[in-house]
Amino acid sequence: MDKLKKITKMKLFLPIFSMILVMMINVIYDIASGNPPLSFFTISINNGILYGRLIDVLNRGSEVAILAIGMTLVVSASAGTDISVGSVMSLSGGLCCMLLAGYGVTNVSEYNVPLWVGMLAGIAIACVCGLFNGFLVAYMNIQPMVATLILWSAGRAIGLLLCNSNIVYVRVPSFQFFGGYCGIIPTPIIIAAVCVAIASVVLRVTALGTYIQSVGINKKASRISGFNSAKIILLCYVICGLCAGISGLVATCRIYSADTNNIGLNMELDAILAVALGGNSLGGGKFNLAGSIIGAYTIQAITTTLYALGVSSAQAPVFKAIVVILIVVIQSQPVKDYFKKLSAKKAAAKEAVQA
Repeated sequence: MDKLKKITKMKLFLPIFSMILVMMINVIYDIASGNPPLSFFTISINNGILYGRLIDVLNRGSEVAILAIGMTLVVSASAGTDISVGSVMSLSGGLCCMLLAGYGVTNVSEYNVPLWVGMLAGIAIACVCGLFNGFLVAYMNIQPMVATLILWSAGRAIGLLLCNSNIVYVRVPSFQFFGGYCGIIPTPIIIAAVCVAIASVVLRVTALGTYIQSVGINKKASRISGFNSAKIILLCYVICGLCAGISGLVATCRIYSADTNNIGLNMELDAILAVALGGNSLGGGKFNLAGSIIGAYTIQAITTTLYALGVSSAQAPVFKAIVVILIVVIQSQPVKDYFKKLSAKKAAAKEAVQA
């Protein structure tokens, strides 16, 4: 019993347990459908590329994993969420494709400007969006959800204006590469791995992680201790914008076009859910980046499972919202207090029996 309590109190228990649960559902579904029991884990090489449902989860979940990096820092520092990341993804991809194709052009097979110019512009506009959100939260003291609601509604509309309300296709192999394959491995998996590695090294080598957690736990105390709380929160929102920009470019390159109506749609819910599934408190403070990344891929596994069970893409967010509600309730202080009291009663009853 004591070992079980230690296991359940581990930081990565919730995300790993959630991932295992989703995988078991897939195994049960495969058995019920007459498929091989471990077909979910089967990986093969077809036409020179890795193929399998697990590879699909890692590939399609890369965008959420990148978003989860920035969302984790924002939640930890400001005790709030950035609900504009989906729209920022759309804006970033739209600006990139508009520059590469030229304004008003909807289909090109060669660049109007160099590729690096378009991608740098897409990332830059995403960082500006993060700076705007961070300024409202850190210096204007606006609630994070209210502050980011502005770009949630305006970001996608600006992207539509940049693309002249059209889907802009960029049919150039070097552009499609970032959403395609690098050898036999999907390029988005590599990009996500690099982003996670850089974030992990920066947070581990520098004191940034400590500053963010300190500000999230107690903003006033951190300021008294000498931390510039506003700048730290601002930096977290800029990083979140950067992650949204990279994720938006990956999504754009994947479909070699800027579909600003659909790129990043409802991705903010996936990013928030990834942070929650990662065992991070949505009330700010300490964070667990590894848990958020596992949570991100768990979200994609849930999405893949829902599609396999016949749930439509329009209905899938409903089930994800239910999961968010359950996680938030489990993390709430009244529920924690209830289980503490229950545990104390059991301990007292055990002592009374032994006496």
